[in-house]
This record gives sequence, C-alpha cells and structure tokens, in this order.
Amino acid sequence: MAAARPDLSLPQARRIALAAQGFTDPLPTGEPTRRHLARVVDRTRLIQMDSVNVLARAHYLPMFSRIGAYDDALLDRAAWRPTTRSPRLLVEYWAHEAALVPIDDWPLMGWRMEEYRDGRYRHSREILRRNRSQAHDVLAVIADNGPSMPRDIEAELGITRSAHERGSWWARGEVKHLCEAMFAAGTLSAVRSEHFHRRYDLAERVVGADRVDARVDRRDAHRELVARSAAAHGVGTVADLADYYRLKTADVREVLPDLIDAGEVSLVGVDGWAEPAYLHCDARTPRAVRRSALLSPFDPLVFFRPRTQRLFDFHYRIEIYVPEHKRVHGYYVLPYLMDEELVARVDLKADRAAGTLRVLSAHLEPGADPSAVSDSLACDLGRLAAWRGLDTVDVSGGGDLAKRLTAAVAAQRDA
Repeated sequence: MAAARPDLSLPQARRIALAAQGFTDPLPTGEPTRRHLARVVDRTRLIQMDSVNVLARAHYLPMFSRIGAYDDALLDRAAWRPTTRSPRLLVEYWAHEAALVPIDDWPLMGWRMEEYRDGRYRHSREILRRNRSQAHDVLAVIADNGPSMPRDIEAELGITRSAHERGSWWARGEVKHLCEAMFAAGTLSAVRSEHFHRRYDLAERVVGADRVDARVDRRDAHRELVARSAAAHGVGTVADLADYYRLKTADVREVLPDLIDAGEVSLVGVDGWAEPAYLHCDARTPRAVRRSALLSPFDPLVFFRPRTQRLFDFHYRIEIYVPEHKRVHGYYVLPYLMDEELVARVDLKADRAAGTLRVLSAHLEPGADPSAVSDSLACDLGRLAAWRGLDTVDVSGGGDLAKRLTAAVAAQRDA
C-alpha cells in the first residue's frame, strides 16, 4: 500500500499519542479511586508486568505516571484480591508479554489459548505431552484446594525434589511447567501473592465460566484487538498496531479494511514516517500537552522501541541484561516525559533500608533545557519517592544532568 500524503505533522502525532495514553486526562483532585484506575485501563487497554523490583514492579508505574500517587492496593484488588464492593477488573494473560488485561477481554484471547493449548514454551509443551495424567492430577489438586503454588501442589501429590532444584530458577519441577502450560492454554488462570508469586486456579473461578465458555472467531478477535490497539495508540503504523498485542502484521493487515469500512480508523500519513499510519476515530489532537511523568521501561507509551524512536526521536534500550561495564545509561532507566518530549532518562533504585530514592545516573536528551528539566525532574522524583514511602532523594551517580539535578533536588529539599 502506498504511503499517504502527510496529513499530520510529527508534533501532532505525538500529541495524539499522549492523549490516547491518558496524559491529557485531568489529574485526581483527591486520593485516586477505582474509577481513576478504570479510566487508565480504558486508555492503555493493558498493563505489562515484570518481576524486577529495584524501584517498583512494572505494573504499578503506569498508573502513577498518569494519575499520581495512589495506594498499590487499588491495583491489587482490581487484579488479585477482589471484594464484593470491588469485583475483579483485570486478569493476567499473555497479551503484550505477561500483562494485565480487562477481564472482559479474556474471550478475545481464545485463539491464542488454542495456539498455546500444549503450552507457550517448547520445554513446557514437551513436559505436558508426556505427563497428561499428571496434569489431570494437578488440576484435581487445584480444584480441591483453590489457588495454589507449585510447591503446594507438589506437597499434596507427594512429589519431592532436591534442595538444589528447589533453589534454582532454571531447574523448576515439572509441576511448575505443567501449571505454566495450562495457564497459557487458558485452563488455569492465576492470582499473585504479596511477594508476586503466581498462585494458579481454575480459569472459571478467576474470570467466570461465562467468559471461559465464550468463543470468538479468530478473525473477529483480531479485529477487536486491532481496534483496541488503534485506540490506545491514537495513531500508529501496522507494526505499532501489531506489537501491542503481539499479533502478526499479516493478521493486522487482514482486518484493517474492516475497521476502515466501519469508520473506526482512517489511513493517514505522518510527516517523517516511512510507513502509512492509521488514525483512530476517537483520537484527539490537543493544542498542547502539559504533563511531566517518569515512565516505566515497560510503559505502553514506550515499550515498542521503534515507535519510541519514531515518535520522540528517543533511542531507548533497557540494559538490565547488559553486563554492568557495558551499560550506557544504567540498570533500570526511566524515560522522563516533560510536556510533549522525552527530555531525560534516569537510572533509579529504591534503597528501602535507607529510605532513599537513589538516582544512579541522570542524562539529558539533546536540545533539552538542562535547568528546566532539572527543576521539573526534581519535583517528580520527590513525588515518586513519597509514593514509594522513601524519605529522601539522593543523586549519587554520573551523567551529564547529574550536577544540575543534584542542585535542583537540594533546592527542593530546602524550600
């Protein structure tokens, strides 16, 4: 398909994307509530999960970036600890990697569960295929005992492993692999313990039998998921739309004509983009975006790195798995959004024992005003520290912004 003429400038596309992700929605005037959480989920459609807890687990940060300090329990109740007054809103599944998705979107993942009917990973598939009877035993234990960790199931079944195996992530027992395979297949769902461990339960008990039994045609599901992706992007290329739910680009291209005919998206060009883009019918183009926010490495605004580069001219790679001496910016680096630009990046660590938010490095993006960025960032670091129950901010590392940021943090502290 030939690229359309540039209907949108890059700044317009950027503002559309920020509005679609909720960065122009009004901030709560008081303590954030479930209504504010639901509004964020309605914007992002999914919240990616990650186990790294050097600052805060990844799924807590997008809410903070959009609505400010809130009680983590608000998200916990929505996903894992529902009550009569606050029923389950979110459920975990493989969307954009491991993610929390609206519970009503569960049937839209049925085609993927069918693809994963023997598991997502090769080793887990092999274990399931040769242990069908043991899988039935695992299901029986969960059916009788409710949400269970693999070690609880092993104890119930009389399965023992060596101490070496129990302490090794890559030597997990077969029960764990069976649970993972059945989770991928949608037979099991999961809730999380306070230490973030998965506790597996029958899917119908977590998401409801009506959702488990619902069947959505693969093409219809793809069309709905692409529509959700388009709404979450505001404007995006085929690659953008595909990455959000990890769809194949061919499957996205197949359903885009349906969405165009229905008036849900329209074909546009964005100045500087080589590929055509698709504008969602509800997309808004604000005259300006006045918001600052620290972003998780897994925030939906930036988790597709080619889009982040194309939209913000911001080259971003997470360096957790890079040897320390080869890291450029640090271990857990958060991009910093100020108004309509990504203007800096900071490597952060919550030193909980010392009650300190440590800034291990701070780097300024080319063309950004170091004084304005430092002053704004110091305020947001203070808010982040307070949200995580930390008393102070300490800029202890390097980077071309570190000296100015140190002064700005000190000025904030002394004000």
